[in-house]
Amino acid sequence: MRVAVYSTKPYDRHYLDAANKGTHQLVFLEARLSLDIIATAGGAQAVCVFVNDEVNAEVIKALAHQGIRLIALRSAGFNNVDLAAAHESGITVCRVPEYSPHAVAEHTVALILGLNRKTHRAHNRVREGNFALDGLLGFDLHGKTVGAIGTGKIGTVFLRIMAGFGCTLLAHDPYPNADCLALGVKYVDLPVLLRSSHVVSLHCPLTPETHHLIDAAALQDLRHGAMLINTSRGAVVDTPALIEGLKTGAIGGLGLDVYEEEADLFFENLSDKVLQDDVFARLLTFPNVLITAHQAFFTDEALSTIAATTLGNISAFEATGKALYEVSTERVARA
Repeated sequence: MRVAVYSTKPYDRHYLDAANKGTHQLVFLEARLSLDIIATAGGAQAVCVFVNDEVNAEVIKALAHQGIRLIALRSAGFNNVDLAAAHESGITVCRVPEYSPHAVAEHTVALILGLNRKTHRAHNRVREGNFALDGLLGFDLHGKTVGAIGTGKIGTVFLRIMAGFGCTLLAHDPYPNADCLALGVKYVDLPVLLRSSHVVSLHCPLTPETHHLIDAAALQDLRHGAMLINTSRGAVVDTPALIEGLKTGAIGGLGLDVYEEEADLFFENLSDKVLQDDVFARLLTFPNVLITAHQAFFTDEALSTIAATTLGNISAFEATGKALYEVSTERVARA
């Protein structure tokens, strides 16, 4: 199959080429997929997209007109795809349901440790010859209560790691996970989790139900001074509400690997440009905020699995008309 692969960086090409082994004709494009560049998919039977590509109804209609039969996501999330429009156009949507839950869970812990022990600030001080410890005080994680919102594979791995720190574990999820229960995790309502946890970590998918799940009202329930971490999807939190929470001290530390308006920022080198996003710029002014640019998935193991699964989806679709990991019709109905 000829596949137009969007939002590609050198590392994407390396891992996809290695997994492809010359089987399919991969056309790599650095640009994000949008209606403006839809012509670049000409001659392809499939497109391969990432988290910030635009795959709305208009784009899907144009793709169908060009003969595209498959949208292969290089991610687990599919909130950027209009599933109903794809279904109506007869285009199959597939994804990578899991790659390395350890990659994201471990990065979540790195954000917690960095924020708590302020290692990013300490590093900058030492490089400037400042060896003072004032302002770097942290706390023991041992004995603290950690709450996970979402206990799929990533949330479960995260809680298992935090159990090793000796934390009390809480979780909120409409579908309790037996592995978490075996760890001693207690499932509670969201307000209870927010009131009780010293650290709250988000591991839920972005759905209509979880959009701005953490908003101004939720922050009123948050334990004062608690740490909040988001490595799931940016729109799970209401960013302006977070800024207010930081200003009042309601949020004691904020770690983000995702951002609601990240499409125009993340994965690009903008070091010689002026940031046009005032909300993001405001976040960077707080000393107790640590942001990474959608980096949690970025390990050798995860990229290898993403590439192998993506090419497996494409090959299965070419051979049988069905991808290995299609987004189900039940998900289309809920979209």
